[in-house]
Amino acid sequence: MKKIKEYLIWRWNCEGGYREFFVIAIPLILSTGAWSIQHFVDRMFLTWYSSDTIAAAMPAGILNFAVMSLFIGTVSYVDTFVAQYFGAKQYKKIGPALWQGIYLSLAGGLIVFIISFFSESIFGFIGHEPSVMKNEIIYFRILCYGAFPALASAALVAFYAGRGETWTIMWINFAGTFINLVFDYLLIFGIGIFPEMGIKGAAIATVMSGVFTFLVYLFLIFRSEYILEYATAQAKLKLDMLKQIINFGLPSGVQFFVDMFGFAVFISIVGRLGTINLAASNIAFNINTISFLPMIGCGIAVSIMVGQYIGMGRADIGQRSTYTGFSITFAYMALISALYVLAPSIFIKPFAMNSDPKDFVYIFPLVVVLLRFVAVYSLFDTMNIIFASAIKGAGDTRFVMYVIIILSSTFMIIPYIAIVIMKKSLYVAWTIASIYVAVLGFSFLFRFLQGKWKSMNVIGVSTPSLASTHPEVPVE
Repeated sequence: MKKIKEYLIWRWNCEGGYREFFVIAIPLILSTGAWSIQHFVDRMFLTWYSSDTIAAAMPAGILNFAVMSLFIGTVSYVDTFVAQYFGAKQYKKIGPALWQGIYLSLAGGLIVFIISFFSESIFGFIGHEPSVMKNEIIYFRILCYGAFPALASAALVAFYAGRGETWTIMWINFAGTFINLVFDYLLIFGIGIFPEMGIKGAAIATVMSGVFTFLVYLFLIFRSEYILEYATAQAKLKLDMLKQIINFGLPSGVQFFVDMFGFAVFISIVGRLGTINLAASNIAFNINTISFLPMIGCGIAVSIMVGQYIGMGRADIGQRSTYTGFSITFAYMALISALYVLAPSIFIKPFAMNSDPKDFVYIFPLVVVLLRFVAVYSLFDTMNIIFASAIKGAGDTRFVMYVIIILSSTFMIIPYIAIVIMKKSLYVAWTIASIYVAVLGFSFLFRFLQGKWKSMNVIGVSTPSLASTHPEVPVE
């Protein structure tokens, strides 16, 4: 017991240990937790409003996010550059890297805006029921209009995340979430002077929140201390740095895009089973955001720690940081998964409030079963998120991209064959999705164990992995 106690104390205090992880991760977990609450409440309001709007919100929202994810993944990778510059003490390069991300956001926002004009053709091809399709088009189009501020916010977040200044991110996200939730309620249902807008109101509230967070981040980077230490006022386009960010960030963006596009295709295929099956799947996935988005916060924390230690030339501590993040995230996910199985009603009942009881009587039992699938695949998703984040934090983005392309392509075809051609049930589709997540998780775990990421970096400096001066087990 004495050795165990000593080990835990050392594991808490050491570099890459639990204390360091929590300092970085807690604000990110709370921030992504705020996003999960935002999505949960948004979908809950739409469930109260009508079964057509909740059935439309997930496919349209996921498709919008899939389109944006190519640019989000690329732009967000600025945080790895910031982390490695910060670890290498090259502070004056941080501001210029940030601005290259903003310029990429501008290009991405313009492309997504143009895509919005093809909304009717896109959802006409998907072929959901007319009442659902009408809402999908409205929701998708408005979200596309707000692409630039959302993408630029991702670049600006990278400035704070890469340096480990995550509390600022948390407070701004809290404020953005509050604005979203308030205007969600006012604009969906038409409260007071606000008109009843249904799913259109939900989309407008989301865009308003994105604009707010972008303006706050933009204002803050011009603080005098940031300008002096990190050159945040140096907004000049630097093609060499921009190319470097695209070189490493674009594979991350492609990976994110293919992953999200595969998910969007899966939801669209499930939609062919009818509105009830689609609504049940949407609710189950939205409940899953309660666990998934906080895990993303843990993944970002691991990526930051690995990036900073790679910049210092201490990949060994980056490895320790990864195991720290994985153990904490897995324990959290195991608890949530147990609740999904043992007490599903506490997650489902908020959606039942004020919803149409005639529809929900069929939706409820389906969601109970689907949450069991969520409970299982979420455990494997822990490996997916943490180990992919670790190797991407070092610069191993192309491997992640190739794995996602191969597996997502395969697992997009199989559900189509099963549901559309072979006429299999909803549960068959979810079984396939669960297998996909498990295979993905093991793929990234094995890549991490190979250790090739230890000799990588994105900033073009030598980063030898020094041996740790601390024993892995404390001596007496």
